[in-house]
Amino acid sequence: MPTPRPVIRAILIDLSGTLHIGNTPTPRAIEALQRLRKAAVPFRFCSNTSKESTAALRRRLTSMGFEVKSDSNKEEMWTSIGAVHRRLEDMGLKRPYFLLSDSAREECLSMAENNAKIPYDSVVIGLAPSLFTYEHLNTAFRVLVNEHETRRSSSSKTVIPLIATHKAKYIESADGVLSLGPGPFVTALENASGLQAEIVGKPSRRFFQMVIDNLQSEELEHGMNGGVGEIAVIGDDVEADLGEGAIELGLWRILVKTGKYRPGDESRPGLKPPDEMCESFAVFVDSFLAAPVD
Repeated sequence: MPTPRPVIRAILIDLSGTLHIGNTPTPRAIEALQRLRKAAVPFRFCSNTSKESTAALRRRLTSMGFEVKSDSNKEEMWTSIGAVHRRLEDMGLKRPYFLLSDSAREECLSMAENNAKIPYDSVVIGLAPSLFTYEHLNTAFRVLVNEHETRRSSSSKTVIPLIATHKAKYIESADGVLSLGPGPFVTALENASGLQAEIVGKPSRRFFQMVIDNLQSEELEHGMNGGVGEIAVIGDDVEADLGEGAIELGLWRILVKTGKYRPGDESRPGLKPPDEMCESFAVFVDSFLAAPVD
């Protein structure tokens, strides 16, 4: 018998595959989000999209008809690229070797030194199909093992951080067909270098906790105290959206059957099944708003 849904006072919402596919909203998603706003339900957008900057993603969502608020007091959009920027800043890294799209790299450039004489001090990898060539991956490998030309002259061999936006094995393309995600390329660099990548996006606990802390600091007046089951996360990938950190933090995990979802994903071996399944984001909102509130 399924576990009854707990009282949910805040929602972390995946974007690609959940609210939209390519540039097309999922059925009734725009209306469903408007209804959440009208009901004063606190939420945050949590995206692993790493082919574009946070600002570019915000503009694209707006062009589709979604409202995305952004001001100094309430940031609704949280992305893996934004998490990379914060992590580079926290670690004091000044010259990463980027395997990122131009748009995503632009968001991180304020942290970087554009000086060829400065050795690379890290490797950052996201979804950048045009850069997943032998030449670029081999350069990343050489940086990681201190064999790149900018590092060979150094007498001390430094441990070089490998930072990944996320490690999804596959994504859904705009045409509805699955395509390789950055995960296999991250794994290849890990295997070759002997290093472990630090995942800064979903489903890392660090990422979810960062978003939850923001929710709690801004919206305590709504009665949300961050207790187990009071925060839900909804997405189309049982592993990349609903795994690891979502489980560790005790979030209520909802899998939607849009986007990259394929029949049987909810019972894949080695993965914890979701707490709830819904046909779409809008169907979840219908059910959620119809439920009695304590």
